Amino acid sequence: MYFTLLVVVILTAIALVAVALGIARAVSPRSYNPQKGEAYECGIPTRGRSWRQFKVGYYLFAILFLMFDVETVFLFSWAVVVQELGVYGLVSILFFLVVLILGLAYAWRKGALEWK
Repeated sequence: MYFTLLVVVILTAIALVAVALGIARAVSPRSYNPQKGEAYECGIPTRGRSWRQFKVGYYLFAILFLMFDVETVFLFSWAVVVQELGVYGLVSILFFLVVLILGLAYAWRKGALEWK
């Protein structure tokens, strides 16, 4: 019973996605202007190559920022209900903070926080 329901749901999802992509392709406007493929920034034509390779450090720094941004969101929601959670809530948030502090220490030791 559940297997057939799962198969029906998956096939319906695939069919809906295929129909949506087909309608979008049939209705969307097409323009084959060569300028459409050029890099564009602030209305000024680019000089030189428009594809540049970035250091992986920028991405690592962004991931670290997101990690601690998510930590802040969890801490605010935890602070709202801290009295209702009791000791279990305190222990769980301390474990959460210890894991994040270990992650910060690891990133700091590897030099990921230094901007060169």
